[in-house]
Amino acid sequence: MMNLVIFGPPGAGKGTQAKRLVSERGYIQLSTGDMLRAARSSGSDLGKKVAGIMDRGELVSDDIVIALIDEQLDTHKNAPGFIFDGFPRNLAQAEALDALLAGRDTKVHCVIRLGVDDEALLKRITLRFEEQGRDDDNPTSFKVRLNAYNEQTAPLLPFYESRGLLKEVNGMESIDAVAGAVALMLDLG
Repeated sequence: MMNLVIFGPPGAGKGTQAKRLVSERGYIQLSTGDMLRAARSSGSDLGKKVAGIMDRGELVSDDIVIALIDEQLDTHKNAPGFIFDGFPRNLAQAEALDALLAGRDTKVHCVIRLGVDDEALLKRITLRFEEQGRDDDNPTSFKVRLNAYNEQTAPLLPFYESRGLLKEVNGMESIDAVAGAVALMLDLG
């Protein structure tokens, strides 16, 4: 089993690359964004809470996200691998993920960081907002999310680098070029 974290700011292409790995390798994508959007649209009490948090551009609590991930790991016990897309976002979440996986006798095997500059991200997010109408992609919410990423997630780089897990990919290249670089890194271990 392969446990992979795709790491990068909002709009870097994490979801796009994860979807390719799902179709090409049969991995299960655990996108916190998708899980949260599903909770939001469910109309449940939790969904309404999530909606308010997302609309303000804030991050949902670790407890909620970890519970969603734990549920998905149970649902897909026989998967050849899991892709953590959009999680962890901070050191506390990384430690919680390590503990969750250790309790299942596994670990994070590889962390791939998609590097993209902030100006390019704003262009991507604006286009995605216009095409898909995702509420969390409006420019105001995006700037809050990007600032949160830069402030809270930056410490994950040395955390995973010190463990020899961090691999860098230029996310500014074409989707196919990025996918090829990701595949090469996974095949090399």
